[in-house]
Amino acid sequence: MEQKETQVQIMETKRLILRPWREEDAEALFRYAKDSQVGPPAGWAPHKTIEESREILKGILSEPETYAIVLKESGEAVGSIGLMIGERSHGSLPPDEGEIGYWIGVPFWGQGLVPEAVNRLIRHAFEDLGLSCLWCGFFDGNEKSRRVQEKCGFLYHHTIPVVELPQLGETRTEHISYLPREAYFAMNEDASRQTEEADSSSAPSSPYTMSRKQAHAAADRLFNLFFLVLGIILLLRLLGS
Repeated sequence: MEQKETQVQIMETKRLILRPWREEDAEALFRYAKDSQVGPPAGWAPHKTIEESREILKGILSEPETYAIVLKESGEAVGSIGLMIGERSHGSLPPDEGEIGYWIGVPFWGQGLVPEAVNRLIRHAFEDLGLSCLWCGFFDGNEKSRRVQEKCGFLYHHTIPVVELPQLGETRTEHISYLPREAYFAMNEDASRQTEEADSSSAPSSPYTMSRKQAHAAADRLFNLFFLVLGIILLLRLLGS
């Protein structure tokens, strides 16, 4: 399958904007990336200074297909999400496959914002870029990341028992999941069908239509009325004679 050219995108969801990082985001980046609850579970060290955050903005966060997760409500960058395609991925994937990575600041955990961002990036990867498969991973104990991947349709693929984490000076076990292009479009078809069925079942009925049960009940009433009228006519004839 031919991969489409990678282009800078600005994407939106109900609550978020995904856009390239900017130099003026340095303070917000440091505010959330310095928290030890954010980086280490994903395998990287907390930011120590705002100058370090600025350097990371100029480096890894300026790579293609790397986006700030921005709240529409405040305009603040509160996390990051990225798509590493082909050789840029950690696993040196084929050129038509990509790896998704993400994080968000602690104050925004538990609000469904990361799945919202991941689903939008998945759509971009398959529908705009024409990728054939997406990969994602989480380390042992990172249940939040595991749940995000499950919610977004990723399937377990394999486990890497020992992964070196140079920034943290330790090793961990990593679990790898994947989402094939065919599975993504199949999920979308199922979701569309369920939406159509729900809309159909919840649509208000016309006052001129009735259910089968209602139709049978109406027919029974007409049948009984017919025999009642017929009985009255026969009774009147008998009395008249």
